[in-house]
Amino acid sequence: MRAIEWDGKEFKLLDQTKLPQQLEYIRTDDYREIIGAIKRLAVRGAPAIGIAAAFALAFASAEIKTSDRSRYMEELEKIAHEIEAARPTAVNLRWSIQRLLKRAREGEDDTSVPEILLTEAELIREEDIRMCRQIGINGAGLLPDSGGVITHCNTGALATGDHGTAQSVIITAIEQGKQLRVYADETRPLLQGARLTMFELQARGIDATLITDNTAAFVMQQGKAHAVVTGADRIAANGDTANKIGTYGLAVLAKHHGIPFYVAAPSSTVDIECPDGTAIPIEERDAKEVTHPFGMQIAPDTIDVYSPAFDVTPNHLITAIITETGVVKAPYEKNLKKIFDTGTTV
Repeated sequence: MRAIEWDGKEFKLLDQTKLPQQLEYIRTDDYREIIGAIKRLAVRGAPAIGIAAAFALAFASAEIKTSDRSRYMEELEKIAHEIEAARPTAVNLRWSIQRLLKRAREGEDDTSVPEILLTEAELIREEDIRMCRQIGINGAGLLPDSGGVITHCNTGALATGDHGTAQSVIITAIEQGKQLRVYADETRPLLQGARLTMFELQARGIDATLITDNTAAFVMQQGKAHAVVTGADRIAANGDTANKIGTYGLAVLAKHHGIPFYVAAPSSTVDIECPDGTAIPIEERDAKEVTHPFGMQIAPDTIDVYSPAFDVTPNHLITAIITETGVVKAPYEKNLKKIFDTGTTV
């Protein structure tokens, strides 16, 4: 099962707001509809958002009707900014858009740009599939031969091109013969862990238990958890990491209980220009996602609500960052830079 499918003719997004009750696809080549899908979380997960955004810009490039090169690029960049604004925290979205804009500027003529960008979008998707597999291979050895692993939000095939990031680490370890039980946080307020992660793990036949977010501490205290693996939407140059709200709390708990806390993400999630976590923009969501989850009112009217979509985990709480190039450990500012300087890690 993949969140995004493209066969050269039809582009499809699995509408994740309908899971697990319905398996429904959004079929479109309208970039505006893709932006809407990103905003309402029909497609989510940093890598998947980046892929969807790339296809959105490729489709949009074919709609621009002008023979003036500068005017064409001006219109394309305007649409690119509109797509980037859909989800400001996940750096993969900006990364993929900027990559396509670079290719557009290199194009010989305007008529070739849509074809160039569509090819580049396909390449980004293919690269993500390979990166996810490699992340799993690189990280599997970090997990114990047996025991419990806590994960947060959804980091599987639904959040990426295929196989996942943190979930890829867990799946690969199990495929290698490790006897692991997954404890999946429900992930308030939109319950991605309950709706999506458990859906994927059940489909794969993996031993998994759903827990509420505030049960994780007790699971650790009881000695049922031996590692925590999460994904990331943006990793700053110093290793501070933005991920789904609730991740920071898990990291603090893991530190207190002496449990390793791993972050798994492709190198495209590392924002080497972002110095630390304080510079990461944190998206705030609609209050109704908290007060009226899935259309059911659970709080009084006209109350104040603070609903950040992400939080930031400081680097000193992270045991290691798992990328497709290898496992990165502290000092992160030095070792993350090696990914971009040499393409390798320590």
